[in-house]
Amino acid sequence: MLTDEEIERLARDTESDRVERKESLSGSAKDRIAQAICAYSNDLPHHRGAGLVIVGMTDAGMPTGLPITDALLLNLGAIRSDGNILPIPTIVVRKVKVGGIDVAAIIVAPSTDPPVRYEGRVWIRVGPRRATASRDEERILVERRQAGDLPFDRRTVRGASVADLDLELFRETYLSNAVSREVLLENERSLEHQLAALHLAAAVSGEPNHAAMLLLGRDPRAWVPGAYIQFVRFDGVNLDAPVLDQKELVGRVGDTIREADTLTRLNVRIATVIEGRPTEQRSPDYPVTAIEQLLRNAVLHRTYEVNAPVYWYWFSDRIEIHSPGGLYGRVTPDSFGAPGSTDYRNAGLAEGLKILGFVQRFGWGIDTVRRRCRDNGNPPPEFEFQPSTLLALLRRRP
Repeated sequence: MLTDEEIERLARDTESDRVERKESLSGSAKDRIAQAICAYSNDLPHHRGAGLVIVGMTDAGMPTGLPITDALLLNLGAIRSDGNILPIPTIVVRKVKVGGIDVAAIIVAPSTDPPVRYEGRVWIRVGPRRATASRDEERILVERRQAGDLPFDRRTVRGASVADLDLELFRETYLSNAVSREVLLENERSLEHQLAALHLAAAVSGEPNHAAMLLLGRDPRAWVPGAYIQFVRFDGVNLDAPVLDQKELVGRVGDTIREADTLTRLNVRIATVIEGRPTEQRSPDYPVTAIEQLLRNAVLHRTYEVNAPVYWYWFSDRIEIHSPGGLYGRVTPDSFGAPGSTDYRNAGLAEGLKILGFVQRFGWGIDTVRRRCRDNGNPPPEFEFQPSTLLALLRRRP
């Protein structure tokens, strides 16, 4: 990433195509900043270096004296995780001085997995021009992707072909949610190009990757054996207690999540308390949203390189969700669950779940779980971190 000295030099260089300047965050500026972040992530000129967005500076390179508050820096940082830029960009936001005056700097690293989209459009920058990519420019970005550097869910599934995907689901639902209507109306991109451009297939061979199989596969478990949730409800507090119900939740990730949501609602018990007519208080033993968030987190952040499923154990006094794979990337036990502090083992799956509507915003799930438990009167959620497993535990409402 860039040093303060490099940022000041670039900020003052009005000829460089590696920097954009905005006077404030008001009006349409936030939208244009997001477009710039997308463009620098795509790095069509292939600088292989960070792009820079300066907030608090005129186009002529003069600082405006805009107050660079913590709230402003948080708002700029939140652009990364609001789910409108996919795949999630790598940015750093910090306050620096240019000519002795504070400005906000957004440092954008080139993506290893282009093309990157903002609200369904691929934005690029070449020289003074920032615009949406043409079909040929988009193809350059697709072909630049280096499969050997990709995480497991971006790697191709050996022996699979597009025939193993539900192409009707892709065309009717996934594609229309992922790509802007204007781009779709151009109708000049082949099916293979569309899959590759949405990070679901290899650029050259057209083979689908593991994310495509998990999101759109006709039989995901045939290719990713551990891709299911094992649900067991016990009549007691230990694993040797009598089993009341058990089920394997198998299929595409979206279908698995829907089935898990249905099971949650069937198993949560709600007590009705009359507190003097006509007041009625309904008190669930667990907050439904908290369970749903923890299961989405388990499905999204687990490792799929092992054959183990997500284990969902519902005891008489608690719920345990065991997901394969420990903490990933920059997340530590101390930073786990802090809003906006997250990293993605499965970036392709994260993108797909956002496109399909199962994720509204990135990096806020655990914070939501904690708030829902507090509001419902449950003890705070508990988490146990092991090198190969993460346990999330909810205790029943007293």
